[in-house]
Amino acid sequence: MSDKTAKLTFGDTELELPIYSPTAGPDVIDIRKLYAQGDVFTYDPGFTSTAACDSTITYIDGEKGELLHRGYPIDQLAEKSHYLEVCYLLLYGELPSAEQLEDFEYRVTNHTMLHEQMMNFFRGFRRDAHPMAVMTGVVGAMSAFYHDSTDIHDPWQREVASIRLIAKMPTIAAMAYKYTIGQPFVYPRNDLDYASNFLRMCFAVPAEDYEVNPILARAMDRIFTLHADHEQNASTSTVRLASSSGANPFACIAAGIACLWGPAHGGANQACLEMLNEIGTVDRIPEYIARAKDKNDPFRLMGFGHRVYKNFDPRAKVMKQSADEVLDLLGVDNKPILQVAKELEKQALSDPYFADKKLFPNVDFYSGIILEAMGFPTSMFTPIFALSRTVGWVSQWKEMIADPTMKIGRPRQLYKGETLRNYVDIEKR
Repeated sequence: MSDKTAKLTFGDTELELPIYSPTAGPDVIDIRKLYAQGDVFTYDPGFTSTAACDSTITYIDGEKGELLHRGYPIDQLAEKSHYLEVCYLLLYGELPSAEQLEDFEYRVTNHTMLHEQMMNFFRGFRRDAHPMAVMTGVVGAMSAFYHDSTDIHDPWQREVASIRLIAKMPTIAAMAYKYTIGQPFVYPRNDLDYASNFLRMCFAVPAEDYEVNPILARAMDRIFTLHADHEQNASTSTVRLASSSGANPFACIAAGIACLWGPAHGGANQACLEMLNEIGTVDRIPEYIARAKDKNDPFRLMGFGHRVYKNFDPRAKVMKQSADEVLDLLGVDNKPILQVAKELEKQALSDPYFADKKLFPNVDFYSGIILEAMGFPTSMFTPIFALSRTVGWVSQWKEMIADPTMKIGRPRQLYKGETLRNYVDIEKR
């Protein structure tokens, strides 16, 4: 119940609407009975002022540059924890004990293999298919193979589906990559950690042994951790909307992957690398910085600033540390694009124009640099994002299914089409 109300007056109608106060963030006006009592809708394209659910998972304060998972700051989690521990936190609400974490890691590790018949799905795609197209199709097809975890009303089946999705997504992403480059699939190994397993499945070949460098594995794990969840963004809202119809979890996550594929959402680090390629050489950086300052020039520095964070991206500090470690390990001498990235970062951070406008390098800038240095093509950047975000989607899906107030999503509209008119026979048109 709410002890605060908001008065809404229009025409001769006056309504009192309940106001709810969250544990953090602005108050929320409850408009669920607005149509029934006032015969009006609200109009909010993009839902930027609308709370479609209540949640206990992730909180963002863009003005402060704050991102919390179950109350824990993301920079603390990225520095002191690792991805599967963060997965446990998102799924179950608390940090695990040593025994709980060991059990969770064991369950995930032992579900990383795919049903062997699913290999036929990969072979049905063209070799030049985008890995996101492959992932969308294969994840959706999981419902045809894992019938024992599609009943959303059974808590145990929801748990099994959650573990399967988190465990198998690296295998699916790596196989999508291997398929597009014409190399044989590499099966997961139970003696490797989550990030190391993914790197091995992407870069190992049968002709020789592959040893995962711990610095690269740590950087990969941080990329996973820093992209694990980000509140009610477009793909998460898509997963929730799909699940509100009662769709099986694999279909809902496939819908999230499809939404993430959009360049305005999951393609930011790819856009950053494309910008660095456009700049090309270090000597051209001043020209592009000048263009970025010119309001009449459409060019924008990709990977700087963030729509949500009005101050700084709290994930960027930790990602910068990993980027520096990776570049120190692998070097930049033979990769002009990485030389451009390092110098662009230096010049932008020392330029008062960008500091005044709070256009600092964000997580996409640094993650793009890391993935490029590791040898991933830009087509794999968004699949890796999808892999990372799976636990966030699954956590939000589980939360929504367990919510007794859940209803099927049904947004309203401001209709501007034709009013009622009669059909005209074709010979009279």
